Amino acid sequence: MALDKFRPRNIVADKNRAFWMLQSIGWSGYFILRSLGGIANNMGPLFILPTAIATATGYCLTLIMAVIFRQLIGRTPRITWGGSVLVVLVASGLFSAIEVWAHAAFYRGGEMPTGLQFFGAILLDFSLLVAWSGLYFGINFYIVVEQQNDQLLRLETQSSNAHLAMLRYQLNPHFLFNTLNSISTLVLLKQTEPANAMLSRLSSFLRYTLANEPTARVPLSQEIETLKLYLEIERMRFEDRLRPSFEIDPRVSRTRLPSLLLQPLVENAIKYAVTPQEEGAEIRIAAQQVGNNVLITVSDTGPGLHGTTVVRHGSTGVGLANIQDRLTQAFGENHRFEVKSSEDGGFCVEIEIPLEFEEAKVAA
Repeated sequence: MALDKFRPRNIVADKNRAFWMLQSIGWSGYFILRSLGGIANNMGPLFILPTAIATATGYCLTLIMAVIFRQLIGRTPRITWGGSVLVVLVASGLFSAIEVWAHAAFYRGGEMPTGLQFFGAILLDFSLLVAWSGLYFGINFYIVVEQQNDQLLRLETQSSNAHLAMLRYQLNPHFLFNTLNSISTLVLLKQTEPANAMLSRLSSFLRYTLANEPTARVPLSQEIETLKLYLEIERMRFEDRLRPSFEIDPRVSRTRLPSLLLQPLVENAIKYAVTPQEEGAEIRIAAQQVGNNVLITVSDTGPGLHGTTVVRHGSTGVGLANIQDRLTQAFGENHRFEVKSSEDGGFCVEIEIPLEFEEAKVAA
């Protein structure tokens, strides 16, 4: 956006340019105000000349002070503040001496001010340089804080992406071993056609898992197609014992979710509902719009929950915890993850996430 040009962080990115701009504007304003003040007090146009000399002196002295302050900022507080006070005192003495001489030589006809007039000149110049120093340190400390915040934000983003990648790669690989074992069995039995079909589907599934970034979000329709490919592989093992069904509302097919989010749920359903039952089980995957959210349900007709136990017998719970963590990483608190018994007594997982049709973008 155009407003980004005026963000303070852009000043941080061009520190030297900002310094020269503020330096020039500040001392130009000082010269104009002092000149207008002298003219308003009937000091005449001649007052402008010593004012110009004083302005040039202050401009040059603050450049030298900036070089010294730049060396002091990274030191211990005692050296930084002690050295800064000393620099301001010395610069104030030089500034006052040159300013008093300029006014005496070009405006007062050689008459040097004394008493309160001389003290007033020193006090004015000292206050001016103290204000300049405070502004210089304030801006530089602000820049340091902004740089640290940017670095912290980058580290948090990298940590979040690394955590998402870890969760994605934590997916249970048992089906891969089972599939390879089934292919090996088919090859030994010289059933080359089903072996080739299973190998081709496995290749397509693995190609999908490797092609997508572990932190990316994909359309629900793509996730469903991947699940169908996965279930086709498993059906070659379980045949009619595995009975999948899909009920996907077309209105939510383009919503985005973390890739391979649902695969562990289907894998658990196969492991705990299809495998232990002689008649197998039905696995239902449904998605529908609920207000501004999408409700995704994965259920089966297996044994279901035992009593109040959420995690099925023999399961480590890693798959469910993995999904919960990925949802938290992707949507924060704006999601719902619930495990319960299905209507026919089987196992059911409900996931409710915001209805998002575009890939979330990170602000530059």
